[in-house]
Amino acid sequence: MIQIFMTENGTVHQKDEPQAGAWIALTDPTATEILEVSQRYGIDPDHVRAPLDEEERSRIEVEDQYSLVLVDIPTIEERSGKDWYVTIPLGILTTEQAIITVCLEETPVLTAFMDGRVKDFHTYMKTRFILQILYRNASLYLQYLRIIDKKSTAVEQTLHRSQRNRELIELLELEKSLVYFITSLRSNEVVLEKLLRTEKIKKYPEDEDFLEDVIVENKQAIEMANIYSDILSGTMDAFASVISNNLNIVMKFLATVTIVMSIPTMVASFYGMNVNPAGIPFAGSVHGFWIVLGFAALLSLVVAMIFSKKDLF
Repeated sequence: MIQIFMTENGTVHQKDEPQAGAWIALTDPTATEILEVSQRYGIDPDHVRAPLDEEERSRIEVEDQYSLVLVDIPTIEERSGKDWYVTIPLGILTTEQAIITVCLEETPVLTAFMDGRVKDFHTYMKTRFILQILYRNASLYLQYLRIIDKKSTAVEQTLHRSQRNRELIELLELEKSLVYFITSLRSNEVVLEKLLRTEKIKKYPEDEDFLEDVIVENKQAIEMANIYSDILSGTMDAFASVISNNLNIVMKFLATVTIVMSIPTMVASFYGMNVNPAGIPFAGSVHGFWIVLGFAALLSLVVAMIFSKKDLF
């Protein structure tokens, strides 16, 4: 899908045809749309396709007629009826005539500009537009990181009440999301540092100040992601230890009960052997059964008391 936007008198308008200073937004474009944009603006089609590969790395490439800034952005992926967080590439191509964004799907990073919710946004100010996109991207990472932290806290509270595999799997998925975020944020940091050093992309003094703000925001997102990842990893290790300890307690209890219950079985086994009754105590007594039963119960009680004092129950 191709969408064309243009800022006029401080407001964003959607256009039917490309104009000088316009913003061309490509969302999951077809091969025809990629070829059309490439030919119109003299861009290598491979650079337009690059953001459509989910495994594409973040980078900056500067050519004679255009430049490419490729970064990772956070997105929500629905699996099994629940929202999980992953990252996908976003490509920003700048030419003399227009700025072009390419992404696999619609993203809040760009829809905020499309809806006119970003202040001081102008499509013809290309470098400032790139920095505004990167700043919105870092802010979105921070927003999703707070949501992940709240989700992990809720799952942790559920685990306190009932330790089930489902909650542990949810924590594992959240930890995977944090790993994706940390990896992508570090790649984006390299792009931002290179953008700060490069002279081929024109920047004004106010743009350099804004770029430093973007770098700070990105570093904050990295720190938050690392902190949440460490906390989540520690939480999972703690619950794994608790579950293992609970299993040990159950096994210890079952082993103790088995030993106590085996005593009457051993006594009954001795009296059930096929030998001369004259050699078996109480064999000729009318109350022999109850005497043997009482003896087995008393012996079991004594053993149980010994185990109880050793805190084996």
